[in-house]
Amino acid sequence: MKIISIINQKGGVGKTTTALNLSTALRKKNKKILLVDLDPQCNLSNTVNATAKNNIYDVLTGKISLSEAIEADFISSSPYMANLNNKTQFTIIKSKTDYDYIILDTPPSLDIITLNALSISDNIIITTTADAYSLQGINQLITTILAIKQKRNPNIKIKGILLTRFIARTVISKNVITVLEGLTKQLGTKVFNTKIRECIALREAQMLNKDIFSYARYSNGAFDYEKLAGEVLDEKQ
Repeated sequence: MKIISIINQKGGVGKTTTALNLSTALRKKNKKILLVDLDPQCNLSNTVNATAKNNIYDVLTGKISLSEAIEADFISSSPYMANLNNKTQFTIIKSKTDYDYIILDTPPSLDIITLNALSISDNIIITTTADAYSLQGINQLITTILAIKQKRNPNIKIKGILLTRFIARTVISKNVITVLEGLTKQLGTKVFNTKIRECIALREAQMLNKDIFSYARYSNGAFDYEKLAGEVLDEKQ
């Protein structure tokens, strides 16, 4: 079992979309996936129409067991997640070993929730768009990851940086790839070969509370996330 955190402290970079659709794509490849919403905004929980009767906040505060919170291989979040303190133990999430992967959707901030998620993760996928502000945020994020690796989780690995809402023909997209490839070489990671192309179907699916495979199976978005799942499963990369 491996834990993968989908992360970026910047909003609007496809983090929650990636958590949902990568999980769905991996399930299509016969992997058993537990998807966990750690974001107090509960966007992912709303998208999958979770009842939120039991949630990850109740697990982390000792009110219920981890198994009690699972609904259709999903654990919903709660607005009360914002009240967690530094002593909260996220290691209980690691106890659910009957899954191939546990995927964590983290908040768009480097807060206590995100830092704890990093502390229990085996792999990180950083989502980003091709713009200057996103690149600035990645530098800060990587500094945080390296600090976590040194002090709390020496085995954590950046699986790769994923470009979302990607338009290949633009000059800035090409420049961003060049910058990111230079950065990832220094860190011993990579920019994923798969780029999640700008795709209106992804936005429409989100509005209708569906994953891209349920909404538009033959769209570019579905193709890209299926391809990404293949990269994630390829341990040689």
